[in-house]
Amino acid sequence: MTALAVVLLGGCGTPVDLLAGGLEPAAAVPTVAPVTTPPPPPTVPWPLTGVPTTDPVLRPALSVKVENSPDARPQTGLGQADVVWEQVVEGGISRFVAVYQSQVPAEIGPVRSTRPMDPAITAPVGGLFATSGGQAQYVDAEAEAGLQVFTFDAGDAGFYRVDTRDAPHNVHLAPQALYDAADEAHRGAPAAQFGYSGTPTATVQGTPTAAVDLELSRVATPTWTWSAPDGAWLRAEGTEPSVGADGVALRATNVVTLRVRVVATDATDPAGNPVPETLLDAEGGEALIATGGSTVVATWSKAGTGDPVVLTGPDGAPVTLAPGTTWVELVPGTGSVTTR
Repeated sequence: MTALAVVLLGGCGTPVDLLAGGLEPAAAVPTVAPVTTPPPPPTVPWPLTGVPTTDPVLRPALSVKVENSPDARPQTGLGQADVVWEQVVEGGISRFVAVYQSQVPAEIGPVRSTRPMDPAITAPVGGLFATSGGQAQYVDAEAEAGLQVFTFDAGDAGFYRVDTRDAPHNVHLAPQALYDAADEAHRGAPAAQFGYSGTPTATVQGTPTAAVDLELSRVATPTWTWSAPDGAWLRAEGTEPSVGADGVALRATNVVTLRVRVVATDATDPAGNPVPETLLDAEGGEALIATGGSTVVATWSKAGTGDPVVLTGPDGAPVTLAPGTTWVELVPGTGSVTTR
């Protein structure tokens, strides 16, 4: 006869197998918490490049007057600027206003003196301005435009001479010293100067272009050549490729060329040459925008010293650039702009 297993419930409610002499209580099945992946940190664009970042973007803009005579090349730190403006000064040579915010190189140079058109370039971004010096009226104009001004001539911290070049081409700058000295009124991030898009205007409405040849003067003839492998426009001084002191080719994601009026001022340089001034405030004219291997003709306007340059496309809509670095070329009416 088959044994009958009788299962009784004990006082504690635990089933007991009489034939087996009793079993241990069944183990509880552990509860496994669902695995959740935290969302990625939010991104914001760097205001002067449009490149997304998760870093804080509260650092102020630092505009530095950088020399571009043959004695000044190759420059240090120029390749790390977010925006570079090129302008004609005495004798037809060009000089840069390099604006830094998303990157701060350890060293920038050679630093040279300011010019009358600089406030119209620097006031829209605000923040800090570094120059070796300059005529008092031009240095004062930077402060009147709202910048915190630092100069080598005033003995401000951060400036020094290097022994690899002769004066006056050897003034360099350690920019972190200026950021450390920034006062409370000049620590805010700059406003965006251009619009950025994943479908920039030149690539949508423009013409494929291999190179843009510029003549700012008889001695200032930069060329920008599109390099698909680099995804950038590479700069040359005439036919000589431009490189930084680190040996890296100078490049730009966007090249914005503005046709401008240049007039002689009453001031002269030490050699007696009249100081030219590029007119930007309440001005405008033709522009050429180079992005992604294409160029598009546009127009530009600027309402006042503190207002940014406004770019308008052939369809009347605002021009957008590709996120990245931008060089702005100020080409006098006597100069030329040629694409090929």
